[in-house]
Amino acid sequence: MSGRRTFVLVDGENIDATLGNSLLGRRPLPEERPRWERVTDYAEELWDQPVTGLFFLNASNGQFPQPFVQALLAMGYRPIPLAGRADEKVVDIGIQRTLQALVGRDADVLLVSHDADFADDLAALLGDGRRVAVAALREYASSRFDALGLELHDLEDDVAAFNVPLPRVRIISLDDFDPEQFLR
Repeated sequence: MSGRRTFVLVDGENIDATLGNSLLGRRPLPEERPRWERVTDYAEELWDQPVTGLFFLNASNGQFPQPFVQALLAMGYRPIPLAGRADEKVVDIGIQRTLQALVGRDADVLLVSHDADFADDLAALLGDGRRVAVAALREYASSRFDALGLELHDLEDDVAAFNVPLPRVRIISLDDFDPEQFLR
């Protein structure tokens, strides 16, 4: 693939953990998980250029979920199953290395994660006309992303990545307040 493109880097562990631990208090049901093809579709429309989706998986136990990997491949993602020692955050390290490798490329980046561990590597990508953004549930995204001035695209509101409404409690701008949402 030649020409400028967007790399979508998905920290699936982080998104799943945020949904399960912080929002739902239990393991997310299939319908409560993001529709990952909507994320790459959104990224393609966002900056009007081709997208390469990279989905990072922890395969340290020697296995990975074959049906999920097949689904990712069918959606056009490149699954990246990484393995390492028990004390290594293999997905984070893989994403950090990828962000560092992108410094020398003419490409834009949409990171799908809430994790502050990526802030320094995202900061290194800023400038030179490169577009860098984060897709996450806004209220769980690291404040370090705001400090960098990154665009934040809400996975539910902006990307429409979910099939069911999530039970979120967050600040609503009065201009965006629709009482009908609370009267159902």
